[in-house]
Amino acid sequence: MVDLSSLIRDVPDFPKKGIVFKDITPLLGNAEALVQTADALAEPFGDKGVEMIAGVESRGFIFATMIAERLGAGFIPIRKPGKLPAEKIGRTYGLATIEIHTDAVEQGQKVLMVDDLLATGGTMSAACELVSHLGGDIVGCAFLVELCFLPGREKIGDYDIRALLKVGGE
Repeated sequence: MVDLSSLIRDVPDFPKKGIVFKDITPLLGNAEALVQTADALAEPFGDKGVEMIAGVESRGFIFATMIAERLGAGFIPIRKPGKLPAEKIGRTYGLATIEIHTDAVEQGQKVLMVDDLLATGGTMSAACELVSHLGGDIVGCAFLVELCFLPGREKIGDYDIRALLKVGGE
């Protein structure tokens, strides 16, 4: 077993002063850690009948596609504006916006939401709103890292939220 936390480095003052960025690229470069991460993120949802995995751009795509393969599910990209070619809807949170194709989710389809990091919860909350608006049944949210000193869980709401690594709490 690889110590996943040892493969995530802190980068101070990135992308702006006062923020300590959690750089996962060392983990991504370690094949054993990457497999271990995908297995661990998929495991709690293996018996939930997940049909689709929604990954949030961009680092969420990495884990979402690996989890989709493990659970025998499809993949839904949730992207920044201007990246999706067909009819789409969007949600704005703070100063950012994300979008999803309007035909990405079928009514009642069971969807697992995936991103690399849970911080304030704005991105995942907006992503969940998009999937729910299209009729998806969200079975949970999976993250590699959760910053427990920020209100991400509260912002997302009452979903089954799983994080492999918790920073600053719990």
